Amino acid sequence: MKILGISGSSRGDQESGCHKLVETVLKASGCEYELVSLRGKKILGCTACLGCVENNICVQKDDMAQLREKFVEADAFVIAAPNFFGCMNAATHALLERLYQFRHREVDTLWGKLAVAIGVGGGDGLPVAEQIEGFMGYSFIETIAKVSGQGAACCFTCGYGETCKIGAIHMFFGPGTKITEDIIPAVEKQTEVMQAAVDAGKELGKRLSEGHDRTKVTAKMQQKMMEKYKEST
Repeated sequence: MKILGISGSSRGDQESGCHKLVETVLKASGCEYELVSLRGKKILGCTACLGCVENNICVQKDDMAQLREKFVEADAFVIAAPNFFGCMNAATHALLERLYQFRHREVDTLWGKLAVAIGVGGGDGLPVAEQIEGFMGYSFIETIAKVSGQGAACCFTCGYGETCKIGAIHMFFGPGTKITEDIIPAVEKQTEVMQAAVDAGKELGKRLSEGHDRTKVTAKMQQKMMEKYKEST
């Protein structure tokens, strides 16, 4: 069983809470895995051109072409994105939009696979994790766990954080606060968050290794999505 990890953060691996949490989940799973960062990749959003209808392959020429095969080959996904203005960042959103290419004429390429959704925000990462879960549902992928962590807002590194009167430092810690290492949020400092990531990885590995039945998961997710549609009409 192979898991595909996606870190949607544009920050370097050492600075990115998304990368650290995805890596923690993957390692805890005990499964074969690959971790891909969207940093530096060119992935355009879906244009609804319907060029993928005939063969379920997107016609846009960018880095999604290579990632598409990784989605096909993986049995599960661990996807993380940062919280930008209350929603996931554009790069991750564009990637997930492009999963539309798998949704034509009952092609079950992604159906019944499993996922862990991760959100990291300067305040709250949960809204992002829930948005990722929503995208997974449209492809009948079951999100078995959501992990939310707090990362460092850009105010900590922009160079004006200590004097800016509308930034995170002023609002959260008060005027005159000096930026020191001990006040900079980092997921690795958050014991409960790191444990949640480990637990999610173990659960994912367990589900995959103990006779994972994609047909049953697909039926479960199809029923869940039908109920969701009924609620919205």
